[in-house]
Amino acid sequence: MSQEFFPNTSPGTRGLVYREPLIFERSVPGRSGASLPSAGVPETDPADEIPAELLRGPIEHFPSNSENEVVRHYVRLSQTNHSIDTGFYPLGSCTMKYNPKVNEWAARLPGFANAHPYLPPEQLQGVLELMWNLQNLLSEIGGFAATSLQPAAGAHGELAGLMIIRAYHLDRHGTPRKKVLIPDSAHGTNPASAALLGYQAVELPSNEKGMLEPEVVARAMDEDVAALMVTNPNTLGIFETHIKEIAEIVHAKGGLVYGDGANMNAILGVARPGDLGIDVMHYNLHKTFSTPHGGGGPGAGPVSVAAALEPYLPRPVVVKEGDAFRLDFDRPKSIGKLRTFWGNFGMMVRAYTYILELGREGLRRTAELAVLNAQYLRKLLEADWHVAYENPSLHEVIFTDRNLKETGVTTMDVAKALIDHGFHPPTVYFPLVVSGALMIEPTETESKETLEAFAAAMKAIYERAKTDPEGLKRAPEKPVVERLDEARAARKPVLRWTPDFEIPF
Repeated sequence: MSQEFFPNTSPGTRGLVYREPLIFERSVPGRSGASLPSAGVPETDPADEIPAELLRGPIEHFPSNSENEVVRHYVRLSQTNHSIDTGFYPLGSCTMKYNPKVNEWAARLPGFANAHPYLPPEQLQGVLELMWNLQNLLSEIGGFAATSLQPAAGAHGELAGLMIIRAYHLDRHGTPRKKVLIPDSAHGTNPASAALLGYQAVELPSNEKGMLEPEVVARAMDEDVAALMVTNPNTLGIFETHIKEIAEIVHAKGGLVYGDGANMNAILGVARPGDLGIDVMHYNLHKTFSTPHGGGGPGAGPVSVAAALEPYLPRPVVVKEGDAFRLDFDRPKSIGKLRTFWGNFGMMVRAYTYILELGREGLRRTAELAVLNAQYLRKLLEADWHVAYENPSLHEVIFTDRNLKETGVTTMDVAKALIDHGFHPPTVYFPLVVSGALMIEPTETESKETLEAFAAAMKAIYERAKTDPEGLKRAPEKPVVERLDEARAARKPVLRWTPDFEIPF
């Protein structure tokens, strides 16, 4: 079937929208790309074996295609997508950095990839040794006493950390306490995790420099506060320079400090959160330690704790006895098991490979390059684009659309225009405390040439906004699909194909 184009009548858009014919529509009866052996059993009428109420009738629209048509269809679709293997992916806060392929090789080694978690410990010694080494490395890197690898993602590790804090207060004081303090510069999942455990989330405002003031914490801190949740560097890309003083204020009232480790790649090997007064912190292995990120996972969110919180870690934990390793379930104060089995092991292998490859100095160099790249990009663009905060940027920098207000061009228009220049858009309209935010994180893996090319694209978009704002609002114009009505797509999604499918434009 030939390529098809349909009128695009969405408000603010123009022209035609290309639609790749679906694999169902390419179907030709009798074609097949498979050669299947005989089932080896007599054919029977399903009605004789399956209750009628469970039958749905014959499948009338199952596609029939040759192998090459199927392969070409899906490869063609994949080539319309952007990926970190094909280009720069500057999503702020998400750390979409390149993943070394040696990590993938290690995770696919048969001894790791084929190990079932229910094998007896004597057949899992290599797996358990890797887990034991990794949890100790993460504890050392963050300045903590112990680490659990069990949480399956960053937000899962965040929830585990708060569960540990809650268990600590119940054990020590007989009450979980009532409130959790959360700066407005924290990650967006923080309030959700607090609410999930029945805590009242109390928002604390940042100052004009994008930082949390000790006085603000002191005014909010009382014996009803279980914890302060803080991201450092925060979501504005700024280091919380008062963190030790803030931690002392919280500790003086019996509270604990939770550190969101999502931005750990900015201080890796430079500062240890445990040394700064943080009591519990989760890592995002799929950000800091370079494992696949995006597309729904899997991720990994190990949680590290100070010595006083070690008894409450999820069970089981990996322990070493002599030269042997085992899973220890005998932990009476544990918050319990968080998930099926013991964690996303493939992510652990990738992170362990990454840490061994880089070593102590390499990890520190990672943070230095992440900060250098963000600072360089800021310097290249600050003459045209408004920077949200004057404080030095660490791993990410936030620009706004303030300098384009008179043109009518918005942050979303800029994001769409970047697609025409071959770049994935950065994070937009986040953090919420920044109006018209363009949140850009170059990560440590991008070259100077890539950053300069991205800056040139941003400059070209700025100039076009001044001279041809209406033309810019039509972007993107080069991809196979032009700008669509995103509001309608969100409110009326078409999630499956049906024979009477109509293009909802």
